[in-house]
Amino acid sequence: MIPRYSRPEMTRIWEPETRFRIWLRIETYAAEAMAELGLIPKHAADAVRNRGGFDIARIDEIEREVKHDVIAFLTSVAEHVGPEARFLHAGLTSSDVLDTCFNVQLVEAADLLIADIDALLAALKARAFEHKDTLTVGRSHGVHAEPTTFGLKLAVAYAEFARARERLLHAREEVATCAISGAVGTFAHVDPRVEAYVAKKLGLRVEPISTQVVPRDRHAMYFATLGVVASSVERLATEIRHLQRTEVLEAEEYFSPGQKGSSAMPHKRNPVLSENLTGLARVVRAYVMPALEDVALWHERDISHSSVERVIGPDATIALDFALSRLSGIVKDLLVYPERMRLNLDCLGGLIHSQRVLLALTEAGVPREEAYRIVQRNAMSVWQDGADFLEALLADKDVTKVLSPEQIRAQFDLGYHTKHVDTIFARVFGTK
Repeated sequence: MIPRYSRPEMTRIWEPETRFRIWLRIETYAAEAMAELGLIPKHAADAVRNRGGFDIARIDEIEREVKHDVIAFLTSVAEHVGPEARFLHAGLTSSDVLDTCFNVQLVEAADLLIADIDALLAALKARAFEHKDTLTVGRSHGVHAEPTTFGLKLAVAYAEFARARERLLHAREEVATCAISGAVGTFAHVDPRVEAYVAKKLGLRVEPISTQVVPRDRHAMYFATLGVVASSVERLATEIRHLQRTEVLEAEEYFSPGQKGSSAMPHKRNPVLSENLTGLARVVRAYVMPALEDVALWHERDISHSSVERVIGPDATIALDFALSRLSGIVKDLLVYPERMRLNLDCLGGLIHSQRVLLALTEAGVPREEAYRIVQRNAMSVWQDGADFLEALLADKDVTKVLSPEQIRAQFDLGYHTKHVDTIFARVFGTK
């Protein structure tokens, strides 16, 4: 991922230095386990632990000749360890190191993403309670429907990202496996107890059965989860973009002093951060399909997945990490305009109360189809002629013959629509 959309902590997970250090840990733990089992001399394991090291420039130099990154790494380590290096990597195959390392990196990345979501949830909760009773219009198909509150909009996002957190926890657990099983995964040349030792040291579970590689359905689920989380990011970003449209302007991104919105038009205040998140969500989702296609490898292994994962591992996690952090900032600093919300709520002359009138008529004995026809007839006059819905209903004899003026006016009570907000909040946030 390009530096513009990268944060240091997540980027560090995918740097060559980090990868090689994990490789060395894997080799060191494997040597320790083999020494404990009496498979290699203890002094050899001690040498790997005490003198094991590597030089990235040297690894690159060797790889240019041997065309194999793990062999290049092992050669560099051997140059540091000395003669005891002949016991290094005994019975292991490259995928043991590569796959176990990749899973360590994905687990660490998941931990950062979960922390990102925790920060976002905190921001959403704070703003949701701030605007729990801030009336705004709910829209379906982009058209005014019925009243809601801005707090409920944010509570919906909170619940969605709470589910995202659970999905990430599950994805983290599923990918947190270690495979040290040797060529074609039979443990012919390495004791299964070595795998168990390395897994425990790395905080992983043993892979129950590997084919020389960790089965890629685990990784497909991981990246699919990232794609779903990215879609949730886009959903909230899209809501903010719509609310910031000039004709709506119920909320907008914070516009800092000195910020400029357009190279041509000095008046512009654009939802550039939310638009950016929409684009990044597309990038993260684009990596889901390659991960799914990595599942079907030839026989016990091929390396068609390798080039894919070298790209999607860093890029998807770095992009989503950046997106979640940016979204938290947007929510924290979001400018909310309750007065404009109320203005928009009233702009259709009371049409948002049409369902209440419909139900009142049916409760008074009017057949539903007839009641719908009466209410729609009056509603269309508001749409077309700019009439006031309440006044139109008060002048309609088909309405007044079954409802009194007081009963008609009672259907225009905005508080009716917010009577269960506390119940919904208790469901989402708990009762404490």
